[in-house]
Amino acid sequence: MNTIYKIALSLLVIITLLSCGNDKQRTRKVQYMPDTDMYNPVPYEPYSANPNTTNGLTSQKQVNGTIARGQAPYDYENSQAGYLLAKDSLVSPLKVTDKNLKQGKHLYNIYCSSCHGKKGDGQGVLVKREKFLGVPNYKDRDITEGSIYHVIMYGRNMMGSHASQLLPNERWQVVNYVQKLKKDLTK
Repeated sequence: MNTIYKIALSLLVIITLLSCGNDKQRTRKVQYMPDTDMYNPVPYEPYSANPNTTNGLTSQKQVNGTIARGQAPYDYENSQAGYLLAKDSLVSPLKVTDKNLKQGKHLYNIYCSSCHGKKGDGQGVLVKREKFLGVPNYKDRDITEGSIYHVIMYGRNMMGSHASQLLPNERWQVVNYVQKLKKDLTK
């Protein structure tokens, strides 16, 4: 019985040693699909010429109509017409709750209050230091949920877009809080 184990172990060692060889020395005798690049792929450098694509480039632009994972489509264009359409027709999908207002206030204090002020009166720290002038007071503006969201999304005049800093749900929380600030200013 001992000799059977020794023979089996010897065969296993021999097979293992034979299977560990230099890949360049071995060549395939038979390939399943020899006309494809399955066994010998052709790598292309980024932004180099590639005869396999329609425009001849390796790296491609994002396909029209696609959006990044976790994002939502926004159907209003970055123009005056898009702004007016959003102002008239876009409404918040979030309910105004204490939780949403609390989160909206938190985000507003991070991203908005330095210019617009803690109360939305246009007297933020940067305005007081005269870094930016003419920041609007929410009380004096004809703003709606849609117009606020659109401005957060694309920016307007001196204000840049905050779409990369805030997720869609967070933008709506800020919109709810800005609406609350406007209501408090008009009392």
